[in-house]
Amino acid sequence: MRLSLPPLVMASALAMATATLGGCGQQQAHQPQAVEVGIVTLKAEPVTVSTTLSGRTAATAVAEVRPQVDGIVQSRLFEEGSLVRAGQPLYQIDARLYQASLDTSRAQLENAEADLFTAQAKARRYRTLGQSDAVSAQDRDDVTAAARAAQASVHQYQAATRTAQVNLGFTRVYAPIIGRIGRSSVTKGALVTASQTDALATIQQLDPIFVDITQSSANLLKLRQGLAKGSILPASTAVTLRLEDGTKYPQAGTVEFSEVNVDPEAGTVTLRAKFPNPDGLLLPGMFVNVDTPQGLMRGGILAPQQGISRDAKGNGTALVVNAQGKVEQRTVVTAQAIGDKWLVTSGLKAGDRLIIEGIDKVRAGASVKAVTVKPGE
Repeated sequence: MRLSLPPLVMASALAMATATLGGCGQQQAHQPQAVEVGIVTLKAEPVTVSTTLSGRTAATAVAEVRPQVDGIVQSRLFEEGSLVRAGQPLYQIDARLYQASLDTSRAQLENAEADLFTAQAKARRYRTLGQSDAVSAQDRDDVTAAARAAQASVHQYQAATRTAQVNLGFTRVYAPIIGRIGRSSVTKGALVTASQTDALATIQQLDPIFVDITQSSANLLKLRQGLAKGSILPASTAVTLRLEDGTKYPQAGTVEFSEVNVDPEAGTVTLRAKFPNPDGLLLPGMFVNVDTPQGLMRGGILAPQQGISRDAKGNGTALVVNAQGKVEQRTVVTAQAIGDKWLVTSGLKAGDRLIIEGIDKVRAGASVKAVTVKPGE
């Protein structure tokens, strides 16, 4: 026998059932879902610690071309601004007076040599006659002394001839070094003197080229203390250069030496680096920035820059995923930027899972789903 319920009771039962099912659905909808975040696992690795220092370029050799004899410039034998070789002729000075002086010295030398021939022949005869007492000892001594005086005259005129030859050679002015020559301060027809202070032209050797770098004595002391403790290892002396417009210079250089004195006014030490300059891109006096390796850190931690934030006080912060899958906030200390990463000296360690994607979606204590990603992808 079927029991029939009154319509009002049946409607109430259906309403209660519907409300119960709706409440279960709302409870399921409010259950928190784990947010997916991108992480990288940090590792310890050798890191070259470097610093960017400012510097000025300087020629490796500078020669000021000056005349060594007086005279009129007959011709200039080079193009201003060109590359000249050592020994290349640069100027021709009127050589007629010096040629005449050389001819005179040669004639005097020939005359002295003739007198020497006569004096030596007479001395030989007097020595023979002296053996038979045909001449006095005084006459023999006088003739011998005259021969020696003639010999001295020959030596004197030989030296005068060599001097005249040197002066004649000075009438052609040669480049003492290889390098780029600047503008000429004299033209054809100008009078030059051996004692003048103004250079005819200046030659600068630009390949290779020096870069004088300044570093604070405090940083240099800190580096040396780190080397002494063994916390960092000596780095390579290779350095790289960036030009005034920020572009990287294609050639690497090497540090040649550092000054042993500290500038008392600036508190800096000067380092000198040498760079190849085959194309002449670097010119003396240019301002440049030099990336100088300071040491090799044994177990450095490099963290992608997108994983490091700054709080209101400027302190570095980072979010990591712990072993329970929850977010932890760390306060970190960074030393310097190396490429697109920060060198972290405190707050993070090898094995930490650093969040670099989805940082704005989570907060400390939240449960997350960690997915390994590659920075930059």
